[in-house]
Amino acid sequence: MPSITVKNIPVEIYDLVREQAKAHHRSINSEIIACLEQTVKPQQVSTDHILKEARQLRNKAKGNLYSEEIESAINQGRP
Repeated sequence: MPSITVKNIPVEIYDLVREQAKAHHRSINSEIIACLEQTVKPQQVSTDHILKEARQLRNKAKGNLYSEEIESAINQGRP
């Protein structure tokens, strides 16, 4: 199996990877491999899954929103 050596990793990044590895009960090496897999492998999502999520979101947003309500929501918390 091929191997990679990564040099000059910033301490902050190393610490974050170490914390993630501990949280996932993995070695640092296994955590890095998991991160690489998640980043470089294409994620296949089925059409059925997308439609299911869209329907769930539509059901959560029952009722009609009017432009005034949308504008008010956008401006909430803005000075």
